[in-house]
This record gives sequence, C-alpha cells and structure tokens, in this order.
Amino acid sequence: MVESSVTPIVYIVSDSIGETAEFVVKAVASQFNTGHVDMRRVPFVENKEQIASVFEEAQSCHAIIAYTLVVPELRKAMEDESLKHNVCTADILGSLMGAFSRVTCKVPHTEPGRVRKLDDVYFRRVAAVEFAVKHDDGKDPRGLTDAEIVLVGISRTSKTPLSMYLAHQGIMVANLPLVPEVEPPEELFWIPPEKIIGLVIDPHQLRQIRYERLKALGLDANANYVAVERIEEELTYARRVMNKLGCTVFDVSNKAVEEVANRIIQLVRGGVLS
Repeated sequence: MVESSVTPIVYIVSDSIGETAEFVVKAVASQFNTGHVDMRRVPFVENKEQIASVFEEAQSCHAIIAYTLVVPELRKAMEDESLKHNVCTADILGSLMGAFSRVTCKVPHTEPGRVRKLDDVYFRRVAAVEFAVKHDDGKDPRGLTDAEIVLVGISRTSKTPLSMYLAHQGIMVANLPLVPEVEPPEELFWIPPEKIIGLVIDPHQLRQIRYERLKALGLDANANYVAVERIEEELTYARRVMNKLGCTVFDVSNKAVEEVANRIIQLVRGGVLS
C-alpha cells in the first residue's frame, strides 16, 4: 500500500467552542504517520445555513467533518447534509450520548458548552476555598474588600465553618474576629454594609462551646475565656461594632452551620448581598 503525503483537512463543527472535537481529531491524527492535520474550527454554529456552507467548503477540498453538536435541530441538519454530499463525517458525541440515554433512561440536556460551564463552577469553588483559607480569622485584612461576604463575630461563633461551607458553594468569604482589646482593621469600614454579616450567639451556649474547646485542647477550662461575664462583654462590644457597620446580624444560637449558611446564600442569590 502506497502511503499518501497529503495532509488531511478536518472541519471542526460545534455549537460550542469545539475543544472536544479538536482533541479527538488530534488523538486520531497522531495514529497516522506524522500526525499532521489541517484543522479548521467552526464554533458556535447556530443554524442550518452555517452547516450547509461548511459542507460546500468541505466537499470542494475533500475534507472530513468532525462535529460535536448537541442541539437536535443542528444534528438533524448535519445528517441531512451528509446525505446530499460525498463528505466523510464523524459524529463524536452522538453514539455515546445514545448509549448514556439507553443506560440511564434519561434525555440529554442538549445544552452546548455544558462541560465548560461545569468546569467553571468547579474552578470557582476551588478559588473560593483558597480565598477563605487565606482570609480566615482576620488574616490579610487587605483582601477584605475583595470578598463577596465578610463574616464578623467573637470567638467560636462558627465563622470559619461558615466560611468553608459558603466557599464550597463558590462564594468568596473572609471572616474577622471581633475582640474588645483589638481595633478592627480600617478595611472593614470600607466594605458596603450589605456585604457584611455579623454573628451573635446566646452567651450561655457560647460558654459551653468554649468550655468543650478548651478541654479538647487540654487547656484550663476555668480561664476568663469561658466566663459568662467576659462573653457578655465581648458580645456587647461586637454588637456595637456591627451597629457602626450597619450590617445584617444573624443569631447562630442552636442553629446548624448549614442552616445559617443557607440563609446567607438566600441573601446572596436574592440580590441583597451584591
């Protein structure tokens, strides 16, 4: 068999950006000699006329058409044009989508670019977690103005667990402890009040939480840290700061992290925090 030195021409047709088809074409081309291939990407196809035009070009230069189309009307147009023209085509998604449908007994979303959107969500969550870690417990107050939400409250009011829960929802969160002996950073007062959430709690419940925390750490459980008088002093100071900020205040007494986080998410999605 005589090997041809002709470089194959492949039209990449997609109703999204065409990355998937291009990757597959490159993988297939690598199995043939040098793997050289002339790829001509036709992304964001929206109508039958675009498909017809591609077939005319492909037919004139003896090209292959590799396509990743999920919109049913466009897939039908591709099949119709395939019957009219003597052009080699490769449906990269079709057979596998059919297999998934048969096994799952579900209909595909037929939404172009869905993988990229899912990837965007994933990477946003990763970035949000990294942000929450970097800005946990008042670290790097210069970054407070970059946060979508800033949580403020005295020690052991669930600031860190809330930050991490919200970060896994893709929300950029920083948290800051309020301590009577320490002035809040000036950056806190640069933030619009609608982006700040103050956290308060019943002093007796907080005393028990702090007591258990000290015991777990092997520290003196009779320290001033667990005294109700000290806790009430801290809460009074925190409320004074929150009033000055003009922020929303949540009482986290007897509430799970998920419950408080979902209330905050409702505010975010409702446009109250923006």
